[in-house]
Amino acid sequence: MLSPKTLRFIKDLTQNNNRDWFQENRKRYEAAKEDFTNLAERLILEVGQFEELGNTLPKDCVFRINRDIRFAKDKRPYKNNLSMAIGPGGRHSGRVDYYLQIQPGDQSFLGAGMWSPTANQLAKYRQEVDYNAAELKKIIENEEFRNFFPEIHGAALKTTPKGFLKDHPEIELLRRKELFFLHRFKDEVVQSETFIPEILHAIHLIKPYCDFLNYIFHDEKEEE
Repeated sequence: MLSPKTLRFIKDLTQNNNRDWFQENRKRYEAAKEDFTNLAERLILEVGQFEELGNTLPKDCVFRINRDIRFAKDKRPYKNNLSMAIGPGGRHSGRVDYYLQIQPGDQSFLGAGMWSPTANQLAKYRQEVDYNAAELKKIIENEEFRNFFPEIHGAALKTTPKGFLKDHPEIELLRRKELFFLHRFKDEVVQSETFIPEILHAIHLIKPYCDFLNYIFHDEKEEE
């Protein structure tokens, strides 16, 4: 669970997104960061029971609250959320991991999947769907999975991807450029004792999909 003070800080920051306010409220930020880091530490311990995380530390997983505004039209200096990526090596592993974002207004979520893939990864995904869509569909069309992750998020082509027929039986999956799922948590859950069990339930449900992607993106041996 997270402290109500953590959510209140994020909400106040959203309404006062400037450096002067942030500096005046730095102690509140430090308290919120510590609260969130403690959550990351707990999740690393729990997820490490069923997935190899190596020597991953909370600092490896938690994202900075500062926004990169160098090339952005939106010059607000801070994010309106706290976020972390749980996986081997943390947020810079390059592998598909479990992304947790805390944002007041019932916008917190646990998500995972194919997001901003490289051209090579997208090609591997489409090749796998073309050859063996059944394995993927068994995971993401499972009733329990879809009840918990009801929507597919991310971009998709409106046309037929190059090299495939428009009447391909899996054309909708082949058109996907991103295939990401998320489950939202209400603020009352985020602040309750059930929050960590809820996160772990979500991770257990989506782990087979992450394993599927990590295998075809990173672990499958290339044919000579």
